[in-house]
Amino acid sequence: MILVFILSVVLALVMIIFFTLAERKVIASVQRRKGPNVVGIFGSLQAVIDGLKLAVKEIVIPSKINRDLFLIAPIILLALSFVHWAIIPLGYYDVVIDSPLSVLFILAISSLGVYGIILAG
Repeated sequence: MILVFILSVVLALVMIIFFTLAERKVIASVQRRKGPNVVGIFGSLQAVIDGLKLAVKEIVIPSKINRDLFLIAPIILLALSFVHWAIIPLGYYDVVIDSPLSVLFILAISSLGVYGIILAG
């Protein structure tokens, strides 16, 4: 069951890479330019390079804030986005949380995402 969950997360990340590439290609064609075609075969590694660029960027922390709350805000948002995956059925019996109140659960977790945004601001 854990293997199916990890496989589905990896599959989702690969799909995000290709959706990002498709979005950049469409935007490039609308703007009448070539688009991302430098990194990898037909620009297929552009999303990976963008992620690496964001990972090595300098973190700017404002001086008059609560540093701990400011740094924990993205972790809260990431954790809440992964909790949404617990409700999605991966097979007939492969569900992490099987509850008759799953729609209510998704609404409750979605409303908690506001706290991460407020803490970051």
